Amino acid sequence: MAITKVWIDDDACTGCALCEDSCPEVFEVDDVAKVKEDADFNDYEEEIKQAAEDCPSEAIHYEEE
Repeated sequence: MAITKVWIDDDACTGCALCEDSCPEVFEVDDVAKVKEDADFNDYEEEIKQAAEDCPSEAIHYEEE
């Protein structure tokens, strides 16, 4: 299954940057995490899933088709 959408719950994100450390090609952190606009989810599917699993505030979400 391919990931079609990735988003961050800004209210839950603590800005810890674990996601950016795990997958800088998809995530960037300023005050809170953001998904890069030009990110290729297919190339980094496993990293996205790992970042979501590792997120201490469970702020990372993704959708698969």
